[in-house]
Amino acid sequence: MSRCSWALAALAAAAVWIPAGAATPPDLTQLVGQTIMTGFAGTQPSAGLLARIRRGEVGGVILFGGNLASDAAAHSLVARLQAAAATGGNPPLLVATDQEGGPVRRLPDPPPKDSPAQMTSAAQARAEGAATGSFLRPLGINVDLAPVLDTPPPQGNFLGTRAFGSDPKRNTLLGTAFVLGLQQRRVAATVKHFPGLGAASANTDSNHVWITTPKAALDARLAPFTAAVRAGVDLVMVSNAGYRAYDPSGLPAVLSRRIVTDLLRSKLRFDGVVISDSLSAPGPSSRPHPNVTAIAAGVDVLLYTSEAGGKAAFEEVLAAARSGDLPPATLRAANERIAALKERLTR
Repeated sequence: MSRCSWALAALAAAAVWIPAGAATPPDLTQLVGQTIMTGFAGTQPSAGLLARIRRGEVGGVILFGGNLASDAAAHSLVARLQAAAATGGNPPLLVATDQEGGPVRRLPDPPPKDSPAQMTSAAQARAEGAATGSFLRPLGINVDLAPVLDTPPPQGNFLGTRAFGSDPKRNTLLGTAFVLGLQQRRVAATVKHFPGLGAASANTDSNHVWITTPKAALDARLAPFTAAVRAGVDLVMVSNAGYRAYDPSGLPAVLSRRIVTDLLRSKLRFDGVVISDSLSAPGPSSRPHPNVTAIAAGVDVLLYTSEAGGKAAFEEVLAAARSGDLPPATLRAANERIAALKERLTR
């Protein structure tokens, strides 16, 4: 049974998770809200963010180092966020962080202490993934935005030690092992940055990036993502670079239906949750209506690192849904996938 079919059966054909005792499906506000993952400043959420969570305008939160004063504080923070969702009768939040290993760890002391480039075997990668899941899960963090499955050249790429290496076969072996270890501990893994930033000349967080690598070379770098999909990875993060060989228009991948729906969903047969990279980055943010375009392309979760960005995204998508510019079926499909993931993570 596919993930979407499972979701429909498990949730009694509702558009999203329906809390126990609820008499009717969620309204349009909640349908849109489930697609929003937002960051915020400081170690405590603002009153406005908590109110938005209670109203169902937020479906997920991303935590950075500045939000996490300590392990105990992280646990208390997540509990407060989830309590706001429960008070409003909304589904539990997806609570995400970047715990890749090496230099990218929002919680600096816990696993994985080794960077992906330092991992030498599938056994080690799986153990690091399991240790990471065992640490994050008790804190209430249920999504790790890792591992990086990009395949960069041996030198000269901004990813550095965040990637397992420059060989797609090595990345396939170690990346899939990390995914399995993490998800074994009931923390969702997120492979990124589809369809690959190995050929990127600069960091998409701060630059417009167009990748002109020929299709055959790009296809070879898809192998780690394909393997992760077959292994059952929960989320795939789509990059903000443009890929001329996959979409001649030069649209950032996160806005491209050719890449998200035709390549990732249809060709690779991924039926889990697709999450954007930060939509405040130069690539997507320079385009008109990036949030609506991303959802229409097949993205399920819109990621913003700031509270203001997440709020603006919600308002843009809600307006498009109310006007009919964004078909209800598209929102329902995204909600079914998100609901299936949340159901698995809260068992």
